[in-house]
Amino acid sequence: MRTEICKQLGIEFPIFAFSHCRDVVVEASKAGAFGVLGAVGFTPEQFARELDRLDEAVGDRPYGVDVVIPANDIPGAEKDPETLRQELFDSIPQEHREFAKKVLAESGVPELPPGVKHEGEYLLRSTAATARRHVEIALQHPNVKLIANALGAPPADLIQQIKASGRLVAGLSGKPEHARRHAAAGVDIIVAQGTEGGGHTGEIGSVVLWPEVVEAVKPIPVLAAGGVGTGAQIAAALVLGAQGVWCGSIWLTTTESDLTEAAKELLINAKSSDTVRSRSQTGKPSRMLRNRWTEAWEGPDAPKTLPLPLQDMISAECSTRAKAYPQKAREVTINPVGQIVGHMNGSMRTRDVVATLVEEYLEAAERLNKILEAGLYE
Repeated sequence: MRTEICKQLGIEFPIFAFSHCRDVVVEASKAGAFGVLGAVGFTPEQFARELDRLDEAVGDRPYGVDVVIPANDIPGAEKDPETLRQELFDSIPQEHREFAKKVLAESGVPELPPGVKHEGEYLLRSTAATARRHVEIALQHPNVKLIANALGAPPADLIQQIKASGRLVAGLSGKPEHARRHAAAGVDIIVAQGTEGGGHTGEIGSVVLWPEVVEAVKPIPVLAAGGVGTGAQIAAALVLGAQGVWCGSIWLTTTESDLTEAAKELLINAKSSDTVRSRSQTGKPSRMLRNRWTEAWEGPDAPKTLPLPLQDMISAECSTRAKAYPQKAREVTINPVGQIVGHMNGSMRTRDVVATLVEEYLEAAERLNKILEAGLYE
């Protein structure tokens, strides 16, 4: 199962475990995979603390971080993040604020207690203003061997800075033409993410996209992403030319995941057909469970969703209230997840998920070998 990228990063299995939860990253890395911590949900101060704790727990294992810098960032990204956040938050139309509150109220989700802020009131996500601070902090941690940008190639100066420090740079891509641009920008690894994946995705299916991207950027290594959650899929990805896989959704229901039990239950009970690509969370198409929140923003009385990061500031109130009142917010809980959710029928330890993926991969490889051997000796 070892590919060239395993040797390059010093890992046992070419399984990249993306998660916003530190404990998942720790356990995946200790199990021989390569954990990747998503930075977008943390302020720079919180992110620094998370990496300090991650370093203590993971030992000498390598891991990566994932930041979010849009290709077309908002004007004013060079400003102080807090100043910019406040300006953006103040610019949100009252119509959108009232609509979001109306959906939450009609769904029976209580207001936050007096004095408690929702995430949009203190956290600026998905802009270079915050992501550059995330990168700066990550480069202070020797165990960080990879920095990925969830929305493509990082800016040229950041790519140079990261590579000069001896780290690798990865960019996520949903189209071959995007992957070519990432390659031209100097990205070391391309993550080809099919539309089946959770969160921000394009429209091309994984089995079509993966070999297209492999061909478009060779010899740059490609990781296959988009609905990956079984060892057989990993085997298929390697057969199609990828050097590994990038998985996110399958860690959401693990024992270590910090999702609320109510949110995990929603995922465990969901079918693959229960997901939808919606702009209701960030303003960009993002795959998540279909629910009252996603449907409300598609309704005839809904205002048009705002661009990133404004829509994200609107939906942050929904996310924060769902964490505070998980049972009462079941109908509107924002759950980004890929179509592999139909396979996520229970909760396992992260290390056991890694072990299961490896076992399933070996079984799939054995099946393929038997077919090849039968053809040779007929």
